[in-house]
Amino acid sequence: MWKLTRPDNKHDKLTRDNLLDLEDHRLVRIETVREDQRQVWVLTKRGHGEAKRLLEPKGIRVSALREEKYDPVTGELLGASYDDHAAAVTSTAAELHRAGIGHRLGFATEVPHRLADGYVQRADLVVRAPAAGVPVLLLEIDRRSEDAHDLVAKLRRYWEWGRLLPRDADKHTVDLVRSRPDAIDHVDHDKRLWRRVYPPTGREGLVPVAFVFADTTEAKVDNTVAVLEEVGRRYWAPRRYDTLYPKAVTARDYRQAVPVVVTTLEQLTEHGAGAAVWRRLGRTGQQTLTDALDNPDGHALYRRQYARAEAEDERRRAAEREARRPVCKRCGRKFTDERWEEVTVHRTAVRAGDKSVCGPCRADDVAREEAARLEAAAPPEPQDGPEPDWGRGWFRRRS
Repeated sequence: MWKLTRPDNKHDKLTRDNLLDLEDHRLVRIETVREDQRQVWVLTKRGHGEAKRLLEPKGIRVSALREEKYDPVTGELLGASYDDHAAAVTSTAAELHRAGIGHRLGFATEVPHRLADGYVQRADLVVRAPAAGVPVLLLEIDRRSEDAHDLVAKLRRYWEWGRLLPRDADKHTVDLVRSRPDAIDHVDHDKRLWRRVYPPTGREGLVPVAFVFADTTEAKVDNTVAVLEEVGRRYWAPRRYDTLYPKAVTARDYRQAVPVVVTTLEQLTEHGAGAAVWRRLGRTGQQTLTDALDNPDGHALYRRQYARAEAEDERRRAAEREARRPVCKRCGRKFTDERWEEVTVHRTAVRAGDKSVCGPCRADDVAREEAARLEAAAPPEPQDGPEPDWGRGWFRRRS
């Protein structure tokens, strides 16, 4: 806890003193003491009420009250294995906060996500750290108490939740989604339920999910990640873009996928959450959290590749068209676009004259035809003959 509340302190004395003071006021109590002598503190009923009154008006969710349970025989306070998992969740939040990923009030635990069938999938931890490039991240903390296929089921439920529509969705969108199973793929994320709950991630895809493994071996983590990658491929893997240029476009479509990253609490503790300790499903090697969540082969690459492919296709089609351009049989010049269209379009082809000649040669033909027509229409010139005999008196008669 002291790493979360006082990350700059090397010792937890100040936090312990504060907890002891809260204990004196009956606001917190010790839930249990772990084997390493670390104490797990929880709120009392009174402290829970105080926290709700102070925090809930600010939009901060308070976890459910941890009620005291006692052994009916010995009367000993029971922790019911809550301590180990809760400590791992708190330690994960502390390591994220220590690395500058998330403000103290930007963390929430046991956040519910209700599915269409009424099932509620609760995230162990939700962090919002837009300043660190992580607007929202859902975390599942696993101490290997769950089977790998159970984690796949959790991933499936997060994927299904990300594809739900809000209750007040417009009728056209609802009818579209009901018309066929994949219709939701064509509904913008702004119209889906998850955007009512969380801000945009700034990346393609649904809300990212992180699996943090604690208190387990490296071999078990590798086996679990292998199952997540293989069995859960439908939920995290990108698709190929449906494009006119499949050979030129190698980018992947992440818009309907859940970005999934994995790490261990031991790595977070040793190297820090800001280090390259995160692995994205479908990739090899470890990256920083923001690099792991980014999609360098996603939509930005698709736009660049599509633009290049479209320009290349335009050049190819222009070259093919130029190769088909007719050549004048008289002068050897290529047809202009206007002359080419004139001899091929049905409505003008009948008046195009000799279709094997270019525009200038056709203009010469028209000029010759016009000259011949004008010459044929001119009146005949008078022919030579004897001079007229005007005689005397002709002028007076004309006057």
